[in-house]
Amino acid sequence: MEKSFVPTDAELAALAVCTAAAMQRHSSMLASAESCTGGWIAKTLTDLSGSSAWFEAGVVSYSNAAKMSLLGVRRETLERFGAVSKETALEMASGAVDRLNADVAVAVTGIAGPTGGTPDKPVGTVWIGWARRSGAAHARLFHFEGDREAVRRQTVAEALEGVLAILTN
Repeated sequence: MEKSFVPTDAELAALAVCTAAAMQRHSSMLASAESCTGGWIAKTLTDLSGSSAWFEAGVVSYSNAAKMSLLGVRRETLERFGAVSKETALEMASGAVDRLNADVAVAVTGIAGPTGGTPDKPVGTVWIGWARRSGAAHARLFHFEGDREAVRRQTVAEALEGVLAILTN
């Protein structure tokens, strides 16, 4: 999926407010497992007063070792598919639900740039995974445009929009 709209701070804050309301309506706790966003999802959510009522925890798992030890991503997954893959995003999201005692989790792994891209996985390639305690995890591939900040902002927005989508479906 191609994206080029870069959300502002105010737009990310509005998404956080919507996410908070949805989590509270469902009496659910949310967790984030972040790589390329470096905690931006958790920061956006915890900027809201009272977020401890619906936000359980956030993990920044930048290295493969952290993905394995903190979220239970399997070494075999990382070796076979790489850190930026559907399989890793799914395991990160599922691991966040299980290990962080959350009802819902969102996980992001990608290449924000400006370095790190390859022909197969260029800068802007991001996998976002979502998991619910009561269902199977799923993930989507995004190809964001722009500089490092633009890629990260778009990732945060899509991650939160995905949380809203799974809560309304």
